[in-house]
Amino acid sequence: MSSNDIVIRVSNLSKRFEIYERPSDRLKQFIFPLLARFIGRPFKNYFQEFWALKNINFELKKGEAIGIIGRNGSGKSTLLQIICGTLSPTHGSVEVNGRVGALLELGSGFNPEFSGRENIYLNASILGLTKDQIEQRYDDIVKFADIGDFIEQPVKTYSSGMSVRLAFAVIAHVDADILIIDEALAVGDVIFTQKCLRFINEFKQNHTILFVSHDASAVANISTSALWLQRGEMQSIGPAPEVLDAYHQSNIRAMANISQPKGGELASKIKQENNNSRTNQINSHAICEGKGGVSILSGSIVDKLGNVISVFHGGDNFLIELVIKTHKPIEGFLIGFTIKDRLGQKVIEENISKFVEKSPISLEADQTLLIKFDYLMPFLCSGKYTFDFAVAEGTQDAHISHAWIYDAIEIDVIPHSQVFGMVTSGALKFQLENLNG
Repeated sequence: MSSNDIVIRVSNLSKRFEIYERPSDRLKQFIFPLLARFIGRPFKNYFQEFWALKNINFELKKGEAIGIIGRNGSGKSTLLQIICGTLSPTHGSVEVNGRVGALLELGSGFNPEFSGRENIYLNASILGLTKDQIEQRYDDIVKFADIGDFIEQPVKTYSSGMSVRLAFAVIAHVDADILIIDEALAVGDVIFTQKCLRFINEFKQNHTILFVSHDASAVANISTSALWLQRGEMQSIGPAPEVLDAYHQSNIRAMANISQPKGGELASKIKQENNNSRTNQINSHAICEGKGGVSILSGSIVDKLGNVISVFHGGDNFLIELVIKTHKPIEGFLIGFTIKDRLGQKVIEENISKFVEKSPISLEADQTLLIKFDYLMPFLCSGKYTFDFAVAEGTQDAHISHAWIYDAIEIDVIPHSQVFGMVTSGALKFQLENLNG
């Protein structure tokens, strides 16, 4: 790759902030170190260091789009601000080759006292357009924003959605080489969001995009690659589906307080105790995690006649059958499943919490149980999907995960030849049988 192909190069980038407990500490930090240096004495700092970014490295070529993901406080917005030039790095460097169109935070670059018309001229000039260029594109910007007569009203009277409409309309018409968007599409109505996505998908064919969002589907739609930040450090960078799946699974483990059994103990236990009397569709390479108080011995998806199925239409009724074994007493039994699309994004989550909210289920140790979910498949987009299965103890809001199998069963969803009604959410029924005899 030649250096001319690189649009953005981030090298060993780090950013430190100084956190002061009291306003007076800031004054002390300004004065006392100068005095100490003057008299040749050591001095102390009156602040705590906070490293928002640590040693970030990546390169982007023309035509590439990268989604930056991570939990709040992971450094995503700081990284974008440094790339845009509104923040300076503590260490490292950023090279940007081309005009940047940035939508960083709501209302940035706007004067709230100015009208929408005046802010178009202000914002577009900040982004590098001349007055003649702005006048030539003004009508197109107003049409894209589609906020009607509010274009003549002060921006301080705008809703958050209207502000985003105007800001996005401007950056869409400044002939940027690089588009940087920080959570802007999280605000606004669906129709305008889809208009923005159409623009972005066309823009990225010959330009470069950096996109920050907590919406995994938007990142997957826009980005060819993804960068996962955690506590200011690069956790992973690579193809978007792989990074999103790793990030998603990490969040599940964090929320459910799951710990990985040493040496694949849970996976071995599942294989050793597999109930051969029932059909088992669980993928042998599925990832198994959990505390180990319960094992999922087998799982299958069958029709009403008991035939194993792996191809579905929207509106189909089917049974999920899971055989589990308890290794300890369980107080507050919970079990459920998640359906994910091919990008690892959750599209459906179901569990029995609504059935046991008033009457919690208690189980003894060494019980073998058959769990049946009678489920009506919603209408989904065609493609491949996977099931995750999970068994937990506690309540919906506070529980311990004993067994969680990721990507346990793969299915194909295809369009129905005749659709007479739409099922937008599945109907779930639950049944539990004791197999101990």
